[in-house]
Parts: sequence; structure tokens; C-alpha cells
Amino acid sequence: MARLSVLIADGNPVIRAGLAAILGAAADIEVTAQAADGREALSLTRRHAPDVVLLDVRMPGVDGISALPHLVQLAPVLMLTYSKEAEIVREALLLGAGGYLVHGEFTADELLRAVHDAPLGRPHFTPTAASALLTELRASSHPQRDVAQSSERMHNSVVFGLSSREVEIMDLIASGMSNQQIAAACFISEKTVKNHINRIFAKLRSATRSEAIARWLGTARPGVTGHG
Repeated sequence: MARLSVLIADGNPVIRAGLAAILGAAADIEVTAQAADGREALSLTRRHAPDVVLLDVRMPGVDGISALPHLVQLAPVLMLTYSKEAEIVREALLLGAGGYLVHGEFTADELLRAVHDAPLGRPHFTPTAASALLTELRASSHPQRDVAQSSERMHNSVVFGLSSREVEIMDLIASGMSNQQIAAACFISEKTVKNHINRIFAKLRSATRSEAIARWLGTARPGVTGHG
């Protein structure tokens, strides 16, 4: 019987070793490679073509969220991390992750089950991630509010003279993404992101991220500027 090949990407060597020990104990799973950051994960995924990638969020260099949109084009990706913020869970799922497991919330058997199910498209979520997903679904179940927000964005794009690309990047800024994450999401360089942001800030007459977000979302008050 063919064994399931797994790549582990985590910045902590102790966690990598622990996961490799758990997975290696299963007769039908083989850990084919281990990576310490997103860049190495992408390189090793291209080289080994694993059946599943286990990906941490916070890693030195290229983090998991930045690498995720590129990795999901090569293999199913299961997030395996200590990061449990609702915004990060949402972002990971939007970028294509096939599940989200938070350390300390799953047993070895549950991890093995999630790994086996990942290539089949069966997502697994630990309680914190499931709660964040539920909160997001509830928040998005107000069509009137969504229409109002869409109308506000369209109005602002006309008022401030933003291009469609600048609107996209401003929305990502407002969602809390860093320049590195925006670059990965839009498949452009960080330098290009910075150039876009400089033009956006000039058009919004804003000096900081927080001020630009306030103006973009229509929450800025006359004479009040943000700090960021």
C-alpha cells in the first residue's frame, strides 16, 4: 500500500521533531521533508511533491500565510499552529487552507485523521478555529450590511480616485494585512505594494495606515488623524 507523504513546515525544530515522531509511527504515513520557513517549504514541496503539507503560521523569514497561496497550488495544506486569532483563521481559509488545527486542541489520533482526510478534501478544525469560522459566517450573514459596505467602497473609490488595484490593496490594508502578506496575496513584490500604498495614502491625504483605514471606511472625523 502506498504511503501518504507529508511535509512539515514549522519554525520550531522541537515541534517539527514531535510531529515527525507522531506521523512516523503510522504505518501508512511518511514524512518526506521538513522546512523551517515558508520559502523552504515552497522549495521542498516543489522537489518532493508531498500528498499533504502541514504549515505553521508564524515562521522566520517568509511566514505561513505568505507562502500559503503558492503552496496550495502544489498540494493540500493543513494549518498546524499556535495562532488562533479569528482574522488569521479566516485569512488562511480564504487563501486555500484545507483545515486549521491549533496546538493543544487535538490528540495524536485526531492529527492522523486530519492528515489522512486532507488529500480527500475533508477539512478538520479544532474548537478555537471552528469558533472563529462560525463567527465569520454569522458576521457575513447580513446582506443589507454587505450591500451598504459595497456601496460605501464604490463611493470612496470614486471620491478618492483609486484604481481597481488600489481599491483591492486598500481593502487588504483595512483587513490588517502586512505589506508582505499583501504582496503574496496579489502576486506582486513588496516594492510594488509600497509604491501602491504611497499613491493610496497621497490620494486619501493620509500619513498613516490607521488614518487611511479610517478615511477609507468612512469613520474618520474632521480634524482627527490616526497613529500607526
